[in-house]
Amino acid sequence: MADDKAKQGQQDRIRVAGNEPYEVEYFASKHGLSQGQARDLIKRVGNDRAKLDEAAEKLKGERNSG
Repeated sequence: MADDKAKQGQQDRIRVAGNEPYEVEYFASKHGLSQGQARDLIKRVGNDRAKLDEAAEKLKGERNSG
């Protein structure tokens, strides 16, 4: 079922809808990741935005140090 963009309460903001291309694109752009990397993180970590942000920052740090 499609994400209802008219309902943007707190619950909608704390999750990343990995099945919605615009959400994946935004998350990837925000963290400088490819959309494939973003999808992989969502599959591995889940859709909790705070956990995904943390994992993306960690991934970015690993890329920059290696």
